[in-house]
Amino acid sequence: MPIAVDIDVMLARRKMSVGELADRVGITPANLAVLKNGRAKAVRFATLAALCEVLECQPGDLLRWEPEGAEELEGTAELAGG
Repeated sequence: MPIAVDIDVMLARRKMSVGELADRVGITPANLAVLKNGRAKAVRFATLAALCEVLECQPGDLLRWEPEGAEELEGTAELAGG
């Protein structure tokens, strides 16, 4: 998927658990896991804003764009010794 989710990075920086973040944002741990693992098809701006408020970060700290096939290219470079 071209959009990568870095919620784990922010959780580690804030020394916060997934359960605590879910409680503070007001979503279920299961829905947070779907978002965190990149399986979500959409995210509401209200949820994104709540995540940013609780984690004291910007949306770009949580979401980033990666070109399609970036993982495959990286694997190919590693096999070629690059």
